[in-house]
Amino acid sequence: MDKDKPILAIVVPCYNEAEVLRQTTERLLAVLGDMEDVEGRILYVNDGSEDATWDLIGRLHAEDKRILGISLAANSGHQSALMAGLATAMPFSDFIVTIDADLQDDETVIKDMMQLAMKGNDIVYGVRSSRASDTWFKRTTAQMFYRLMAWMGVKTVYNHADFRLMSRRAVQALLCYEERNLFLRGIVPMLGYRSSQVEYARKKRRAGESKYPLGKMVGFAFDGITSFSMKLVHMVLWMGIVFLLTALGIALWVFVCIAQQKTITGWASLMLSVWLCSGCVLIGIGIVGEYVGKIYMEVKHRPRYNIKDERL
Repeated sequence: MDKDKPILAIVVPCYNEAEVLRQTTERLLAVLGDMEDVEGRILYVNDGSEDATWDLIGRLHAEDKRILGISLAANSGHQSALMAGLATAMPFSDFIVTIDADLQDDETVIKDMMQLAMKGNDIVYGVRSSRASDTWFKRTTAQMFYRLMAWMGVKTVYNHADFRLMSRRAVQALLCYEERNLFLRGIVPMLGYRSSQVEYARKKRRAGESKYPLGKMVGFAFDGITSFSMKLVHMVLWMGIVFLLTALGIALWVFVCIAQQKTITGWASLMLSVWLCSGCVLIGIGIVGEYVGKIYMEVKHRPRYNIKDERL
């Protein structure tokens, strides 16, 4: 190993990626081969895969010692797998790139990321230049998500997922964030280190299936909102105030009707009001309960993941 060269580790979380892993390895090794001034490593994080992903990682490690791997004892989720990879790679790396194994992020811009990092940037974000490869539904919902996060006061990088480069000190700072409800797209911009961006065109997945169906995407978005913003709770408070003022107005109207000796009809409107108010109350309780549930998960301080095997 050349001690004068900075060490770059590429962390790749994997969940049932046996179909694409060898192709991914070839492409990442080609990128490392183009950077003669960098000592490269690839670290695969097997996130409880049910296929032959871990066996394949073992074979790749035997073929090339630059390919490393850790296997988590169970499926801990994409964000926890990323943290496991960052924590493992940080002691022997100067810079770490995180990229998905699905062959959609443009790995060739890693060279541009390293050039920006050598100019003093601790964080370099990979940002999609367009969403032409997405379906209309996914493109529209993604844009709505970023606008919603901005309105909620969450600092994120538009059109950026988890394809980024971080310096060792940035990773060290990130590892100090101990929350279990991870939303790295919101945490990393909070670190405050000097950052830059590179644009790339995202490609279609060549093999395998997406590990982020609609249900997981919605849950991930809700985690991001409730982990960084209190606006939902504030909205419930203001909704309660509005309903209280409305109730006072209705009460005043009822008293006026009684004074004028008018018959009060409107059983339907009464029942409608009861149902509407009850629904709003239940929504409010559910939102508050979501925050309480997150507090419950945090105070137990359970580990994010457990490593059962290594190829280092």
